Amino acid sequence: MSLHVSRHPLVMDCLAGLRAVETRSDEFRGLARKVITLLAYEATADLTTSPITVRTPLAETAAARIDHELVAIPVLRAGLGILSPVLELFSRVSVGYIGLERDEKTALARIYYNKLPSLGGKTPLLLDPMLATGGSAVQAVELIKAAGGEGTRMICVVAAPEGVQALLRQHPEVDIYTAALDEGLNDKAFILPGLGDFGDRLFGTP
Repeated sequence: MSLHVSRHPLVMDCLAGLRAVETRSDEFRGLARKVITLLAYEATADLTTSPITVRTPLAETAAARIDHELVAIPVLRAGLGILSPVLELFSRVSVGYIGLERDEKTALARIYYNKLPSLGGKTPLLLDPMLATGGSAVQAVELIKAAGGEGTRMICVVAAPEGVQALLRQHPEVDIYTAALDEGLNDKAFILPGLGDFGDRLFGTP
């Protein structure tokens, strides 16, 4: 449906730390959690609620509950690093996993794992920190649709224009929530200026 680039000051502040080459892995993980928490907040701001009544220690009062369940779907492996904040935010959430491996020579993604729960009537949140060429995201949404998922919302930390265009061309109904829309891809299909390899920096691997 559209691209949503956050302008929240905390998101921009955390993004500066994620981009910085001197940021250590432990610091990187903390900043990533904050960014994803804020992006998930923005991505779910329009979820419908139903009125309920609860009792406080002093009296009954009107309240509201989110109507339907969410399904968090991280793209392995880097997506695992942004799953935890979503699970902490929402009580009614199940988890599915999609494994996509990028060939560094062709920049094309290969599916090696697909485990999704029932998606009927639920809102899928696709979690992948980097939207580069869009190939992985396009394949992931296809798998979600095949499993009965509708209204997918993608949360990523950084997006390239090429990836956004590819995803919305194939799946125009998807909403993309990101901290930054960067300049584009280099000749190796890495995002510029980007923040490096998210998974390596998150997990401290070379």
